[in-house]
Amino acid sequence: MTATHYFITGTDTDAGKTYVTCLLLEALRRSGRTAAGFKPFVCGGREDALHLLDASSPGLSLDEVNPVWFKVPAAPFAAALMENRPVELNPALAAFEELAGRFDHVLVEGAGGWEVPLNGFATMADLAQRLALPVLVVVNNKLGCLNHTLLTVRNIQARGMTCAGLILNHVHDERDPASISNRMVLEKFLPDVPVLAEVMHGETEMEWPSVLNYL
Repeated sequence: MTATHYFITGTDTDAGKTYVTCLLLEALRRSGRTAAGFKPFVCGGREDALHLLDASSPGLSLDEVNPVWFKVPAAPFAAALMENRPVELNPALAAFEELAGRFDHVLVEGAGGWEVPLNGFATMADLAQRLALPVLVVVNNKLGCLNHTLLTVRNIQARGMTCAGLILNHVHDERDPASISNRMVLEKFLPDVPVLAEVMHGETEMEWPSVLNYL
């Protein structure tokens, strides 16, 4: 079995990245693989990092899952300015490499969307590019997500990176024409990027073989 790691981004801040990443981690563990969640930057409460820790294989600490924590709930660049702390990419890259040497799969979750600023010269997308990982995009399946998804995927591809697939997340229980038709439209405009799964509101397990085949 080949060790494969992924970077997970979202179409916006509330797309459900942590929720979907935890489902993926749990599915990988049920399949007999070791898996670790890694969220290098957290701004605000550390609840997301704690969820990733709980979903990961044993042997991790909270600081390994989340090495950089800003208490201010803002973009990392803004939070760092408010707390007078620098944001550097190299420590995050080193922390990832340490985890990648211990686990079959490391799922790296970004903060916010794809181009969220980290410091005065780099964004989350730059970190993902330096990690050189295939990218999974969690789509908040609602009215307006088509624009956000197309912009995100096309920027990933313009950077010479691989978008390995989309996961449509139904954040709300209600369905409307947009949430019903979005998958069809995305498959039409992004024929080279598979829709790996749709996570329905309240879904507690991810068992889709197509997802695990990619991971």
